Amino acid sequence: MKSFDILLSESVKQHGHLCAGQVIGVRMAMLGCSLLRIDDPNSKEHRKNLIVYVEIDRCATDAIESVTGCKLGRRSLKFKDFGINAATFVNIENGEAFRIISTENSRDLVKKYAPNEINHYHQQMKGYQLMPDCELFDVQKVKVNISEYDMPGPSGKHIECSLCGQIVRDGKEIIVNNKPCCKICSGESYFTVI
Repeated sequence: MKSFDILLSESVKQHGHLCAGQVIGVRMAMLGCSLLRIDDPNSKEHRKNLIVYVEIDRCATDAIESVTGCKLGRRSLKFKDFGINAATFVNIENGEAFRIISTENSRDLVKKYAPNEINHYHQQMKGYQLMPDCELFDVQKVKVNISEYDMPGPSGKHIECSLCGQIVRDGKEIIVNNKPCCKICSGESYFTVI
C-alpha cells in the first residue's frame, strides 16, 4: 500500500481540502484494507473483490473512496445513511468483513498527541495522524449478507413499475397489491412533484 502521506495527498486533491475527516478516512481505509490483507485495493486482483459500506456522508467517505477505489457507480461503494462515522470493508471473495468505527473519545485524545497545537482544528488533524489505530478506531469482525442484486457488475434484474412504467433495476422494487412498484410510487420518495 502507498504511504499515508501519499494517500492523504491524493485524497485531498480529490476532496478539495485537507481536514480531520480526510485524515480519519484515509487511516480507516488503510486499516480496513490491512485487516483484509489487501495491499493494493486498486489492483486488478482486488478491485472486484472489495466492497465498502460507508455510514455517513461526510469528508471521511471521500477519503475512503480515494484510497480504496470503491465507487457508487461501480457498485463497490455502498451508502447506508446511519449518521455514524464508520465503514465496513468486505472481501467478497472469502466473505471476511470488518466494521471500523471512529471513536468518540479520539476527539479528546488529540490533546495528548498534539499538545502544542493551540487551534483545535489543527490539533485534530495532527492528533489523528499520530494516534494509534486502537485509540482512533473500534474494530468489529462482522458478517455482511450481500444480496446478489447488490454485487458489482451488470444489473441482474429489470422490472417495470406497474404504476408509472419506470424500469427498476437490481431487485429494488416494492410489491404493492401483488404488483411490482418503484419506491417512489410506493411512497418512499424523497421529493414531491410540483
